[in-house]
Amino acid sequence: MMSRDPRWVLKDRPSFGLIIGLVVTGLCALASFSFDLLDGGTVRFFIALILAIAPVPLLLAAVLGLDRMEPEPRSNLIFAFAWGAGVAVLIAGIVNSLGLLYIRDAAGLNPADARGIAATFGAPVVEETMKGLVLLGLLRFRRQELDGPTDGIIYACMVGLGFAMSENVSYYVAAQSGELGGQDLAVTVVLRGILSPFAHPLFTSMIGIAVAVAARRSGSGRVLVVVAGWIGAMLLHGLWNGFATYGGFVGLAIAYLVLMLVLFVLIGVVIRDRRRIVALIQRYLPAYQPTGLITPADVAMLSSLPARRQARQYARAHGGKGGLRAMNDYQLAATELGLLHERAARRAIGERTFYDEQRALLECLRMARIGMPVPGATAL
Repeated sequence: MMSRDPRWVLKDRPSFGLIIGLVVTGLCALASFSFDLLDGGTVRFFIALILAIAPVPLLLAAVLGLDRMEPEPRSNLIFAFAWGAGVAVLIAGIVNSLGLLYIRDAAGLNPADARGIAATFGAPVVEETMKGLVLLGLLRFRRQELDGPTDGIIYACMVGLGFAMSENVSYYVAAQSGELGGQDLAVTVVLRGILSPFAHPLFTSMIGIAVAVAARRSGSGRVLVVVAGWIGAMLLHGLWNGFATYGGFVGLAIAYLVLMLVLFVLIGVVIRDRRRIVALIQRYLPAYQPTGLITPADVAMLSSLPARRQARQYARAHGGKGGLRAMNDYQLAATELGLLHERAARRAIGERTFYDEQRALLECLRMARIGMPVPGATAL
C-alpha cells in the first residue's frame, strides 16, 4: 500500500507557497486598479473594468483549448494569470511611467513624442521582462511541468492575458478621460479588446517556447536559448508598438500581418508537439498491457483528441461527475506515464524518481478504472 495519495504525481495540489503568491499578486492587482480608480473616478473605472473583463472568458477558453492532450495544473495556470494581472502590470506601469518622465524631461520632448519613444523602445523591455519572470520561475522551480513547447506557450498566454486585461483597464480609463490624443473609448475597445487581444500572449510566447526548450537541455546552452527567446519577445513587442505608433494605417496592417504569421507558426508548433506526445503514448504504453491497466483500445483512445472527448462524454453520461473525474484522471495519468518515460530516456530524472512516479501513476490508473462506469476505458 502506498503511504500517500498517488494523485500527488498529477501535480495539481495547491501549496502554501501558491496561496502566498496569489495573495501578493492580488494585492498588486488591487494597487494597480487603485491608480486607475483615482485617475478616472468610480464610474469610468467600473466601465473600464467591465469592458476589460468581458472578453477574458472567451480568450481563456481559446488558450486552454490548446492544452487538451496534457492539461497543466490549474494552480500553476491561475498563478501565471494572476502574476500578469497583478505583479507584472503594477511594476511595469510604475517603471514605464518613470521612464516616460525621464525621456520627456531629458530630451525636452512634447508628451506625444515622448510616449511614442517610450512605447516603442522602453515598454517592450520592461513589460516582457516582468511577464517573463514567472516563466523563468517555472523553469527554476517547476521544470518538470515544462514537457514541451506547448506548455511554454500555454503559460506565456496565461500571463499575457492577465497582463492585457489589467492594462486595458488603464487604457479604457484614459480613453474616457481624453488622454489618448482624441482616441475615444469605442475605438480603443475595438483596437485593444477585439482586434488585438492576443498581442501580449503572442509576444510572451517567444519566452515561453524558449524556457520549454531550455527545460529539456543542460549546460550553458540553456541560458542562450532563454536570452534568445527574451530578445525575440521584446523585438516583436517593439515592432508592434512602433508600427502602431508611427506607421499609420499601413503600419498597423503590417503589424497585424506579422502577428498573424506568428500565430500560425505557434499553432503549427502546438500541432507538432501534440503529435510528439501521441508518439510517446504509442511507444511506451503498450508495454503496460500485462498489468491490465492499459489495453490496445485505450492506447487508440489516448492517441486521438476526438476519442478522448467521446470517452469523457460517455463517462459523464453513465457515471456522472465521479465517472468523468475518473476518466480525466485516467487520461492524464496515462499521458504523464508516456512523458515520464521520455524524461527518463533523456536522463532528465534519476532512477529513483522514475520508479516513484511510475508507481504513483500506475496506482492512479488503477484507481481511475475503479471509478469508471464500465470495466473498460473505451466502452463508448
